[in-house]
Amino acid sequence: MVVTVSQATEQTPTEAMFSADEASRGLGIELVEHGEGTALVRMTVTPAMVNGHRIAHGGFLFLLADTAFACACNSHGPVTVAAGADIVFVAPAREGDVLVARAEERVRYGRSGIYDVSVRRGDEVVAEFRGRSRSVRDDGRDRSARDDPGSRDARQDTARETPGTTKESR
Repeated sequence: MVVTVSQATEQTPTEAMFSADEASRGLGIELVEHGEGTALVRMTVTPAMVNGHRIAHGGFLFLLADTAFACACNSHGPVTVAAGADIVFVAPAREGDVLVARAEERVRYGRSGIYDVSVRRGDEVVAEFRGRSRSVRDDGRDRSARDDPGSRDARQDTARETPGTTKESR
């Protein structure tokens, strides 16, 4: 189900995350629609967003795509962050251009996911972005420390899982 933001009566996880996103909203990015694993955001390129070549600075295009990615990967509820992302700039954008970025979930597995985002000016592709997501623990801490064999958390987990050990023997 795709939700147009003005139709919603109670905030979804995507809307809650976006309403707290000062960076994106401060640049005039709008959340146009969203659904399970999808999002569409829009931004107009302002004079402050163009570089010395008079084209949109790539960082702003990345930010637009990253915002769509964040909205899509947070649609499922758990707090989810970027684990990595790549962008390919296909065509220049210019001051006054209205750009839309549509994010689509490709796959979710465990706490990870892959999302593709197309940034367009009308029908023309301006950039293609691929983001890799990671959901974080409910208490706000990521489990990455547990995945590092040298970390205290990992050593404690190993001790818990070692056959023949009990709390008393540790």
